[in-house]
Amino acid sequence: MIATVEHTQVEFPPSTRACPNCEGTAATKLPQYCRDGWDVCACDACGLVFLRNPPDYSELVEDFAWEKTYEAEAAFREKRNSLPRRLNSRFRKWQNRHFGKRHVNRLNRLLGGGATLDIGCGSGDRMGPPFTPYGIELSKALHAQADAYMKQHGGECLHAPGAEGVWMFPAGKFDSVIMHSYLEHEVEVLKTLRGCHHCLKPGGKIFVRVPNYASLNRRIAGPTWCGFRYPDHVNYFTLQTLRDVADKTGFDVKLVNRFSLWFNDNIHALLIKKDT
Repeated sequence: MIATVEHTQVEFPPSTRACPNCEGTAATKLPQYCRDGWDVCACDACGLVFLRNPPDYSELVEDFAWEKTYEAEAAFREKRNSLPRRLNSRFRKWQNRHFGKRHVNRLNRLLGGGATLDIGCGSGDRMGPPFTPYGIELSKALHAQADAYMKQHGGECLHAPGAEGVWMFPAGKFDSVIMHSYLEHEVEVLKTLRGCHHCLKPGGKIFVRVPNYASLNRRIAGPTWCGFRYPDHVNYFTLQTLRDVADKTGFDVKLVNRFSLWFNDNIHALLIKKDT
C-alpha cells in the first residue's frame, strides 16, 4: 500500500531556508515526513523537497557531525523497522563490506582518474590510483584522517564547508569531482555546483549519488524510507529536480542507473560541464 501524505501550506519567516533550487519562499509542509522538530517541505514553484530549518554549519561540525549521528540513526531505524527491513539493512552492510572495491572500479570507469576532488570525502580513502585525491570535509575528526591519506598520494584535504572550500581551488584544476552521498547534505546547493563548474577543466564531470525521492520504495515505505535522515539530509532530489539545479549551474546530466532508477533508492548520475 502506497503511503499518503498530509499537506500544509507554509510561508517561510525570514530566518528559515528558501528553496535551494529556485529560491522560492512558498512551500507545502509534509507533516508525515517531519520528525523531532525538523520540517520537510516541497517547494510550490519547482517541487524540490527539502528541510526548511537545517542546523548551522557550526552544529554540523560538532553536534550533528555525520559520524556521530550515523549510529544513533541506525539504532532508531533498527528498532522501528520490521524484521524483513532489518534483514535487508544487514545484507546491505555485508555487501558494502565485501564488495566495496567494486565502487572504486566503477569510479575508475566513469571518471577515468586524474586530479579529482571528493566533496564530503569522509576518511578520504574512496580513491586510489589512477586518481590524485583531493577532498573537502567538514568533520574535524574525519578531515584529519583524509588529509593524512591524501597527502601520501599527492593531494590534500581542506577542512571547510563544501560550498566554501570548493572556491578555494584555482579555476580548471580538476578532471572530475565526486559527490557520493553529499549533495543531499548541502544547504547551499547552487553555490557548491557553481564552484565545481569553476574548478573543473572543460568537459569535466561530477559523479553524483543522492537519495531518489521518486523511488517506488519511498512511495510505499513513506516515513520509514531509508533515504530520510534527520537533520543531516537537507535535500531530497528527483531526477527532474537534480536536472534543474544542474542546468542552472552549467551542467548536463547523464543518468548512470537509468534501467533501475524506478526501483533504486538512489540516483547515480554524471553532471558534465557544458561548453561555454
